[in-house]
Parts: sequence; structure tokens; C-alpha cells
Amino acid sequence: MDLIRLKNIGPASVRQLREAGIEDEAALRKLGAIAAYRRLKHAFPREVSLIMLYALEGALRGCHWNQLPPGVKQKLQAAAKPRS
Repeated sequence: MDLIRLKNIGPASVRQLREAGIEDEAALRKLGAIAAYRRLKHAFPREVSLIMLYALEGALRGCHWNQLPPGVKQKLQAAAKPRS
């Protein structure tokens, strides 16, 4: 499926995802939200925030990012912290 058809993913996000080498939903699912977020954060450090991480997870779950189940945002934040 084309990325633009996923919840939370608009034209600007599609452009960023494609520039980061994530061409479609299958590629996003294969990577997962955290790895995709890290790739985007590396490519667009000033433009990509934690909202993108939540949006990606919501897109994979088929829900709006603000409707993620309790605790999911905290788990995503912890998993996405830069490794030292």
C-alpha cells in the first residue's frame, strides 16, 4: 500500500520516508516504527520529533497517534532513545 493511505502520514511525511529509503507500507512494517523513526531522525534531525514516532506506530496499528493505548508512548520513547 502507498504510504499516503496510512493514518497519520501526510505528504511531507511521505517525502521524508521516501528520502530515507522507506518506499511503501511493506518497507515501513519490515523496519518497524522505532527503526524508521531513527532513520528519519538521522536524515532530518531538526524536522523530526517524537510525534513522528507516535505517528509511525499509529500508522502501523491503524489508529491516530493520539489514540495509542496507555503506556505505548512511554515505551516508544524509551526504545527510541539514542544509544550511547
